[in-house]
Amino acid sequence: MSILVTGATGTIGSLVVQGLAASGAQVKALVRTPGKQPFPAGVTEVVGDLTDVASMRAALSSVRTLFLLNAVTPDEVTQALVALNLAREAGIERVVYLSVIHADRYTNVPHFTGKHTVERMIESLDIAATVLRPAYFMQNDLTIQQVIRDYGVYPMPIGAAGVAMVHTRDIADIAVAELLRRDRAPAALPRITLDLVGPQALTGGEAARIWSQALGRDVTYGGSDLDAFEKQLASFGPGWLAYDMRLMMARIQEIGMHGEAGAIDRLQGILGRPLRTYAEFASETAKGG
Repeated sequence: MSILVTGATGTIGSLVVQGLAASGAQVKALVRTPGKQPFPAGVTEVVGDLTDVASMRAALSSVRTLFLLNAVTPDEVTQALVALNLAREAGIERVVYLSVIHADRYTNVPHFTGKHTVERMIESLDIAATVLRPAYFMQNDLTIQQVIRDYGVYPMPIGAAGVAMVHTRDIADIAVAELLRRDRAPAALPRITLDLVGPQALTGGEAARIWSQALGRDVTYGGSDLDAFEKQLASFGPGWLAYDMRLMMARIQEIGMHGEAGAIDRLQGILGRPLRTYAEFASETAKGG
């Protein structure tokens, strides 16, 4: 039996595949397009789509454990609910689901409420799952690094409530640990939820100061203008997504993103090492790492 990883060619999914393969697990990587990217030796590529029931039934037929990751799309909820129902149909009792932090609090943000709907299914049907709730990815800021370098401005309007940004490698490493824990257990394990956060909650001004130190030049916070933020996103992506991100950023400005009490210690206990910091991320990015 093996572990099926959905979203296997994405930022998190590809790291999860690598981590599982390095641990010696039997891994199936679900892809829509065959040969899109190379996988580690021993990983089996499975062609399918989360909304193609026949292909998902085939993909899940010889799987013991499922890593479920859905991209932010208009049919995200349908994808997740179909996949979970098919997993139950196949008798799979080991699931790790990638949700989002404060899915139950950011109730006006489409992709947050979508993920909370999936969490409710997991809870109401008592699916043996680990629900991972990551905060804002540090790597989201790779999209603005050129602005930071060229103009000395940190333009992401995260405000002053504090965002405990998390490194994607920490997310993936926790996911791998939970997948292996569940996969290697003799029976289904109780359901748990983990807030995935970084070790420090940052304001926009603090993020700018970290970039100043990393680049050796003055970087200032660009402010909290959501109109400009939405307009910029809509200039190179779909309007519905730009608006979804605007709503998310408004909630970040209002209440921030903070892990539950004890989250940092719990995560570091699972990892067996400290969480990566935003200063480390900025330094690596500044050096081209």
